[in-house]
This record gives sequence, C-alpha cells and structure tokens, in this order.
Amino acid sequence: MIETAQLNLWQEAVEKAKRVTVLTGAGISAESGIPTFRGKEGYWTVGSKEYHPQEMATHSMFLRQPLEVWKWYCYRRSVCSNVDPNPGHMALVELEKKLGDQFCLITQNVDGLHLRAGNTTARTFQIHGNIQFMRCSAECTTELYPVPDFIPVTPVRREFPTELLRKLRCPKCDSPARPHVLWFDEVYDEKFYRFESSLQIAAETDLLLVVGTSGATTLPNHIVRLVVQKGGMVFDINLDANPFGELAVSYGGVALIGPSGELLPELISALQN
Repeated sequence: MIETAQLNLWQEAVEKAKRVTVLTGAGISAESGIPTFRGKEGYWTVGSKEYHPQEMATHSMFLRQPLEVWKWYCYRRSVCSNVDPNPGHMALVELEKKLGDQFCLITQNVDGLHLRAGNTTARTFQIHGNIQFMRCSAECTTELYPVPDFIPVTPVRREFPTELLRKLRCPKCDSPARPHVLWFDEVYDEKFYRFESSLQIAAETDLLLVVGTSGATTLPNHIVRLVVQKGGMVFDINLDANPFGELAVSYGGVALIGPSGELLPELISALQN
C-alpha cells in the first residue's frame, strides 16, 4: 500500500511534468517468471565446460561458437515466449495511453514483454535489444528481422537442431545472423540501442519512474543522474533498498519497496481517480 502523501506527490508530479519517463529492468520481468540473467539458469555447458552468462553473451563467443550462442539464446527466447506480461507491464501501457507523447519507456529488458503488453515501439527504447529479433552479423543493413517461426519456443535447454540454426542468416547478404542484443564486449550506440536518444529524453524528463533495476549498467546510471541533475523527480520501485531509491529520496523523490505488479497499478489508479 502506497502512503497517501506519496500518491499525492505522484499525482502532482505527473500533472506538472512535460515529460514522464519510465526506466525498467529485470525486476519487472522476474514477476512474470523470467529468471534473472545472471542466475543459475543462465549458465550453459559446452562439452565439459560450464560458461557463465558474461562469457556466453559476448561477440567473441559468437565468433568462436556461433551455434552454441544461438542455442543458448534460443533457450532464453523460449523462456521469454512462454510467459505473459504481468499487471506491472499492463499499468505502464495505461500510463502511455494517458500521457501520449509526454511518455517514454526505456527498458533494459530484452524479453519484449513491454511490446507484447501494448506499449508502442515509437515510445519504447529497448536499450539492450530484443531477443525475439536478429540482425546481420556483417552489418550490411541495420534492419531487424524476427527470429523465424521454424525455431522452436519450447523451453528445452539443448533441443535446437543444428540444421535449423544454420538457416539463421541475413536475408540480404546471407551472412550469419546474430541475436539483436547488446553483448558484454560491445558498447551502446544509437542505431541499434538508442544511446543518444535516451540521453536526450533524460535531459527533458521532469519525472522519472524507475522500476526493477538498481543500475548495474552504465546507460541507466547516466539516465537517472542526468534527470536529477536537471532538477527532475525520481520515483523508484524495487523489491529491495538500492542506490536509485536512495538517490530518489535525497532529491525529493520517493522510494517504494514492493512488487511492481502491485505498486504500478496503484500509481496509475491514482491518476485515473
């Protein structure tokens, strides 16, 4: 339950804001049943060696073991495809409907659940990519392609036939296709991950709603700190106390501890009332 004073502050902040931005991380997807990326479910065995996610999710691994990387991502994609958006996702769809072009959603999640829930691609910046898409590894084009339907979405860890994975190629130049995700040994850019656009949005943001992330990656940290430096207010929702919550409170905002699937609908309901 959110305190009345906090709801009043939220309502006032939304009414005054010319730009409301939402920044989401793994926490909101975990409530749909998607395991966290760095959890035990992310480990992958190749031969007799067990690889951690930080090793699998790299361009260098893709160059050495492209089929194993695709098997790992196909498994992760199947997990994402077999869960549904939760009430937190749906609440953000309602917030976008209410605010229109005043709204922007910046998500670190690659599961595509925000888009499946109903948020628009025009106002959703997927700064780490989307596991449901692939692109040319040779970058002959910046176009994104849905992972073909012939790739199964049944979450069985290793049952992804090699002959099917070999068909994952760029439709334009026939180079191998790669998952459309930001790997650990890569950097943010604009053409694939909306780097400059995200910073510009942050500079314009009067109210930032942070959900389910504590800032383990650089761009989200830049976004939050840019908002507070420009005088914006931060509302943080997380299951645990975290640096973003502390920053929010220190700059006159609010830190809410609890499930986003409960707290976000309560915030949106306050606006509708």
